[in-house]
Amino acid sequence: MSKKLTKRSEDYSKWYNELVTRADLAENSAVRGCMVIKPYGYAIWEKMQAELDSKFKETGHQNAYFPLFVPKNLFEAEEKNAEGFAKECAVVTHYRLKNNPEEKGKLMVDPEAKLEEELVVRPTSEAIIWSTYKNWIQSYRDLPILINQWANVVRWEMRTRLFLRTAEFLWQEGHTAHATRQEALDETILINDIYANFVENFMAIPVIKGVKSESERFAGAEQTHCIEALMQDGKALQAGTSHFLGQNFAKAFDVKFANKEGKLEHVWASSWGVSTRLMGALIMTHSDDNGLVLPPNLAPIQVIIVPIYKGEEQFSAISEVAQEIKQQLVDAGVSVKFDDRDNVKPGYKFNDYELKGVPLRIAIGPKDLEKDQVELARRDTLSKSFISKDSVAVVIPSLLKEIQETLYTKATNYRDEHISEVNDFESFKEILNSKGGFISAHWDGTAKSEEAIKKATKATIRCIPNNTKPEDGVCVFSGNPSKQRVLFAKAY
Repeated sequence: MSKKLTKRSEDYSKWYNELVTRADLAENSAVRGCMVIKPYGYAIWEKMQAELDSKFKETGHQNAYFPLFVPKNLFEAEEKNAEGFAKECAVVTHYRLKNNPEEKGKLMVDPEAKLEEELVVRPTSEAIIWSTYKNWIQSYRDLPILINQWANVVRWEMRTRLFLRTAEFLWQEGHTAHATRQEALDETILINDIYANFVENFMAIPVIKGVKSESERFAGAEQTHCIEALMQDGKALQAGTSHFLGQNFAKAFDVKFANKEGKLEHVWASSWGVSTRLMGALIMTHSDDNGLVLPPNLAPIQVIIVPIYKGEEQFSAISEVAQEIKQQLVDAGVSVKFDDRDNVKPGYKFNDYELKGVPLRIAIGPKDLEKDQVELARRDTLSKSFISKDSVAVVIPSLLKEIQETLYTKATNYRDEHISEVNDFESFKEILNSKGGFISAHWDGTAKSEEAIKKATKATIRCIPNNTKPEDGVCVFSGNPSKQRVLFAKAY
């Protein structure tokens, strides 16, 4: 195997980048800022997709697909949304190339093939979808519309990092239309709860549910609900957002419906999404200096079986037992792989699957056959034990559940230990730089104070937590009166 990963304590960013590539999750592509998601990384994303897709469909949502390109005039229709994404937009201006007469074998843009109207490569799909909904909605009987789309989007980021921030990324985006304000608000909160449930129960990542401040809100939204997670380096990561759009897009695209009294009203809306950024959250929440640590619920391979043998006779005997164990585990609903490659040694396999975060490893050697046992190694604790061969199908499903819970508890303890309550700006800065994590502090509710804090510390308001109780105090920066605490942090 190649040299060990850079330690997290030495260079967290370098550790992350090395881990993503060496664990075969993704790599940089020939396109600046874009990534290739490799099969192992995509297998994890597929498990995320499958679970979320199931949750969406359980709550009445349907999948559809809308164009990648958005005519510039449609994109401009909702002013705040257009302004919010303008600096990140890639734009198609021509539709054809031709041979370059000055350089043989090279192509150039055909100046005669200029588009009559430029096309924005979608950074988000509200514009194209609401221009479509105008054709779908006439009456209250047409509502609600509950649509989700699995797609790619392009946001021309200048500083990129695999999974966390790339010029193109994968996501799902929901876009719903409702007859009343309350229905749209309920939908917004429902989806945020679905995201929180998924991230906590499947990714084993604790989150804080809340709403964004006005300056951190999605462009074009009246409210943005969010889930915020904390990474091992003390930085926050926005794990999902759900937006109450009010009637902003309905008014921009003139989407009205006839209510039960026959009066025309503008439709109420929500939009929401999570992306492959969740892969970054998964890596940074659980992994260690030896590589990935995957929660069993999302691990493409939950159990790896590695034979240890000399000669064909031993291999044949061990393989027979390994295949029996594999079938028992498959029957128990466990994802398992038997690595019978003969061109690499067991030690290489141990290191490889440790790097890739496989939750459990079974090793079987000649002595284990004699004793009717197998060696069982846990990836999360790196501990080893021996169990009876006949108990594998009972022990392992229970152990996978325990590992899932242990990872969640460990991450929760870390998060809770890194929420600090402060009452003055000097303490704010000191804790932010020495300890990191979430800082619970009073804020006067003004964009001026929020921007000043960000400029001085690079910390932003991650959310106003849902469970925040009214509390009289003074803003940590301005000293002006405040009615509640909010959570600040440096963030990805």
